[in-house]
Amino acid sequence: MGTTYLDLSYLQVLLAASLVVVNGILSLYLKLGMERLLFISALRTVVQLLLIGFVLQWVFTHNQWYLSLSIIVVMTVVAGYTAASRSQFHYPGMRLHSIISIWGSAWLVTGFAVFGILKLIPWYLPQYLIPLLGMVLGNSLNGVCLALERLSVELSTRKQEVESQLALGATRWEAAHPHLVTAIRTGMINMTNAMMVVGLVSLPGMMTGQLLAGVDPLEAVKYQIVIMFLIAATTMFGTISVVLLGYRQMFNTAHQFIAPLPVIKTPARKWLK
Repeated sequence: MGTTYLDLSYLQVLLAASLVVVNGILSLYLKLGMERLLFISALRTVVQLLLIGFVLQWVFTHNQWYLSLSIIVVMTVVAGYTAASRSQFHYPGMRLHSIISIWGSAWLVTGFAVFGILKLIPWYLPQYLIPLLGMVLGNSLNGVCLALERLSVELSTRKQEVESQLALGATRWEAAHPHLVTAIRTGMINMTNAMMVVGLVSLPGMMTGQLLAGVDPLEAVKYQIVIMFLIAATTMFGTISVVLLGYRQMFNTAHQFIAPLPVIKTPARKWLK
């Protein structure tokens, strides 16, 4: 099958950007108050993607293991930090738990894909390793973020209920278990919804990119199936681990509950988010 890949000009990119301008105008007209957020989001999208484009171009050219490793370490830490920064409640160690959960789950599953499924030689091929981990991180970030948010909200808003169960003799696991289940299910909901409609409602990003590049549709489908299963596993592992780590932090060994505290959002924090 011959390739039909089309190079995009900067003018074509600007035409796509005009759609965001239209969104900003609609926000102003309807008084939604989203125009600033749209502008910052669009600006960050352009700047961040251009930067990573130049970096990846350089990394692909040199093709050294330490360059690939450095990139994925930075990506992982940023993903873990970002996932914990979205919650409206906070407990000590939340960011560390998020980084550990995302790091462990994403690298474990990506390692299985690199060494067990794809059998890359060498393992650090940046054109495979970096995009693969990036897709896994992006989705596990969403799952961990949703799980942390739900866990902290559930336990904070139901503090009296939890403490009443503890006072009546329930263990910390018995008092927390329903809320842990809710948090894990919340973290997985986007992933399961995506898997239910993939191919019927949406064509995922990797598959779409391969089709646009002229790859045979069945080959693109096989890659996408692998990616979906990797993402599902990573999201589940990351969500479960971050919820259990949070549970251990918010309940001490004496079966006492330590409620998360609301996050105070400074102007700088709002801009970053």
